[in-house]
Amino acid sequence: MSPTVDALRELGGSGSIHEIAEVVIKRMNVPDDVAQELQGNGPQTKLEYRLAWARTRLKRAGLVDNSRRGIWALTAKGLQLEPNDTSSVSKQYSEYQQGKRNLRNESSTVHDDEPGTDQIDDQISEAWREELLSVVRAISPDAFERLCQRLLRESGFTEVRVTGKSGDGGIDVEGVIRFEGLISFPVMVQCKRYKGNVGSSMVRDFRGAMAGRADRGMLITTGNFTRDAKREATKPGTHPIDLIDGNQLVEKLKELELGVETQMVEQVIIDDEWFKAI
Repeated sequence: MSPTVDALRELGGSGSIHEIAEVVIKRMNVPDDVAQELQGNGPQTKLEYRLAWARTRLKRAGLVDNSRRGIWALTAKGLQLEPNDTSSVSKQYSEYQQGKRNLRNESSTVHDDEPGTDQIDDQISEAWREELLSVVRAISPDAFERLCQRLLRESGFTEVRVTGKSGDGGIDVEGVIRFEGLISFPVMVQCKRYKGNVGSSMVRDFRGAMAGRADRGMLITTGNFTRDAKREATKPGTHPIDLIDGNQLVEKLKELELGVETQMVEQVIIDDEWFKAI
C-alpha cells in the first residue's frame, strides 16, 4: 500500500493503473521476470493483482479514490501522509478494519467468520473476468478475429474488415479510426488468442508486417504482454502499437455489452434513526 501512495505522490497526486505500476516497479527495482509472473492463469500478473488489492484497501481507508475513467488519486487524507510513511498507511487501514469489526459486532445478523461485502465484491469481480477469458479462449481463431472486428466497430472504427489472408504478415483485421470527425488514419490489428505472455519479438514482427501500410497498429491478446513487449510497442522512432491485454479486453467487452450482461442488484437500506424520530 505504501509504495502505491508514494507512486501517486511522484505522479503528481493521480495516475492510471499502468502509470502507478510502472513507478512502483522502478522505485522498488522489481526484476522483469518477477514483474511479469502471472497470477494463476492470468490475465493479471501477481504484481498487478497485489497492486489492485493495495488500491482497494487504500480506498477503504479513505486514502485514495478513483474516477469512472480508471484514474486513481490521493484524497486530502492521503496527501497528508509523509513520503515513505509505511507505518501511517498501515495504521489508517488498521483503523478502518477495527471500525468494520465494531460494526459487525454490533449487528446480530453478521458473524465474525462471514466475509465482508467488499471481499465478496472483489471475489465476484475476479471470477467473471476469469470466466469470460476462458470462454473467449475457447472460441476458434476465426471467431476471435470476428470478435475483435465487432469490438473495433462498436468502439468507433469504420471500414473494419477481417483480412483472412495467409502470408499477410500477421495482419488479422484492418480498420480506420477518425478523431473528432476530422482526422482519420488506417490501423492494422493482430489478434492473439494466448494464455501466456506475448513477447517483444511478436511486437517487432507485427511492426514489420505493417510497414508502409499503416502508421499505427494494435495488438489484442487474451494473455498478457511482457515488459519488453510494452517497451517495444512505444519505442521512439518507430510506429506506435497499442497493446490490449486480456484484462483490458474483457473490460471492454463488458463496457460494450458484447456477450456480457450486467445485472444490477437492488439494495434495501433500513434507516433506524428515521423510525426513532417519528
